[in-house]
Amino acid sequence: MSNFDVTKSELDKVGCGMCLAKWTQVTMHLHNGMTHSCHHPVPHKIPLSEIKENPTALHNTKYKKLARKEMLENKRPGECDYCWSVEDNSNSFSDRVFKSNESWSLPHLEEIKGLDWRANYNPRYVEVSFSNTCNFKCAYCSPMASSKWVEEIEKFGGYPLSYNFNNLEWLKETGQLPYKQTEYNPYVESFWNWWPELYRDLHTFRITGGEPLLAKDTWKVLDFIAETPEPNRKLNLSINTNLGVPKNLINEFVKKAKKIIEEDRVNEFVIFTSCETWGEQAEYIRFGLNFNQFLENVEYIVQELPKVTINIMSTFNALSPFGYDKLIDKVQELKEKYQNKERYWKSAIQLDTAYLRWPPHLSVKILDREHKDLILESAKKAFYYATPKFTNDYFGFSDTEVQKIKRLYDFAISDDGFEVEKNRLDFVKFVDEYDIRKGTNFLNTFPQLENFYNEIRNKKR
Repeated sequence: MSNFDVTKSELDKVGCGMCLAKWTQVTMHLHNGMTHSCHHPVPHKIPLSEIKENPTALHNTKYKKLARKEMLENKRPGECDYCWSVEDNSNSFSDRVFKSNESWSLPHLEEIKGLDWRANYNPRYVEVSFSNTCNFKCAYCSPMASSKWVEEIEKFGGYPLSYNFNNLEWLKETGQLPYKQTEYNPYVESFWNWWPELYRDLHTFRITGGEPLLAKDTWKVLDFIAETPEPNRKLNLSINTNLGVPKNLINEFVKKAKKIIEEDRVNEFVIFTSCETWGEQAEYIRFGLNFNQFLENVEYIVQELPKVTINIMSTFNALSPFGYDKLIDKVQELKEKYQNKERYWKSAIQLDTAYLRWPPHLSVKILDREHKDLILESAKKAFYYATPKFTNDYFGFSDTEVQKIKRLYDFAISDDGFEVEKNRLDFVKFVDEYDIRKGTNFLNTFPQLENFYNEIRNKKR
């Protein structure tokens, strides 16, 4: 019997819908007052009246407590339908089992199942976004996560696709329009009222954005961890950054991180950054990126902070396949260059490849089969770098890194009702408008897609 079998059995003794993540995990979008536990349920609005009385309502909302009540009473909350679909239609474990089995969840099972559903609970795994302030305007991003996108949409409006892409009206109607960093934000105020207590119990804390190094509260967190007389030494600290901010901010970040690491104030420090392909094509996707500067900053950080792991997250999309093999070559070069046996099984650099689902017009599913086949070539290259086996003496690609690239191909060719023709038309409309607004040139940057683009335009006429 596997660990997952045992965990599922223990959860089911409490209730058929029991999931510890509803207590132990939270993502708090403080820039627009939304929260959810686990990434599957849709974020819900945090009532200002609740945080006024109880700052922990950033996580312990009445809405979430009612879902906990259902779990403790042998019911399945409707918002967790992703997991119920997996459990009812396959023999696979759902994410409620995986998340409950995590080191930040499972040790707290006995405590949690004995709680009253009305009780407040300090989560152990916390992701927080303080601000949507960002210096990038990535093609697949949105005004919710980028102030630069807000500026563009305020000036030009949404993109005229089959739907109004990245419009602000829906955000306004649903109360999700972000606060500006210069405005008073009651959600951020509540966070700082809760923080000293929350920090004590944390297992993992991750700051997302926007661009966190442009958010003043990120620096406040770093200063707190660097200076507090009673550091939480079991804490795993993670920070997202596009590594495209001014050099003085990179230097200051390294300085503060070095103090935290050298004084053993955290258990682990991980930096998450992003890149979707190579060179000018990567710059087209992540508008605002200076690709060479990005690579320089990656190497600078690894040199200055040898105990830090840099995880390059790649949101693989329709514009990624043509240079991804070069990105894989570079990641392998950095793995070998910055081997550090003190890391044991970890490389200094890791590549985390995930497929893009939204917006659908940028999905790899829109491409022709010849383009999708390039994904397999990238997977073969990563597999080559995974041989010999991933050991202390060889920092190649891990099996996880290889399999995440391989599954892109399975996703790309899968038949799941994806509206190919509709999204191809939207793709052409999008890149045409993108070029007009940003002064880019799609066909010069992606000559591999010239025939693909022209065929769609001809059909459009």
